[in-house]
Amino acid sequence: MKLLKWLDDYLEEALLVILLLCMVAIMGIQVFCRYSLKQSLTWSEELTRYLFVWAGFISISYCVKKKISIKITQFEQMLPEKTADYIDIVRNVLLLLFCVYMVPFCVRYLQQCVNNGSTSSSLGIPMYFVQSAPLVGFSMVSVRLLQCILEAIHNLREGGRMF
Repeated sequence: MKLLKWLDDYLEEALLVILLLCMVAIMGIQVFCRYSLKQSLTWSEELTRYLFVWAGFISISYCVKKKISIKITQFEQMLPEKTADYIDIVRNVLLLLFCVYMVPFCVRYLQQCVNNGSTSSSLGIPMYFVQSAPLVGFSMVSVRLLQCILEAIHNLREGGRMF
């Protein structure tokens, strides 16, 4: 249970910190090699780009979990609290429907990448490692949105404000 609680609380943060630290380290090594050793690493920019793609998809899940997604709150603030809460639930349900709709497309795209057998140009890693980021990202966002919706419904039943 402790592991599940930790994953629920810190999964996205831990993954993002690891990915960003790796990106900083790789680019730092690249800069050192380029300017001090006068030789450039051929793989560093490619790997950093792939890590950035993964970080982008994972960060969407993090933003949903922390309820810091981009939204226009001016209209919401003019409404009564309960109405705004219902609008927030509807918005999250629509976003969940979009994510669930995207998952089969991500699966098909990933299957094509696996069947294609393509590899990255510098690293030689299978491209399906990189192309699985959208599937993982939309799946994680779907779980976080479902959590937000259930929490919002629970809070509305208890009579409290969601935020």
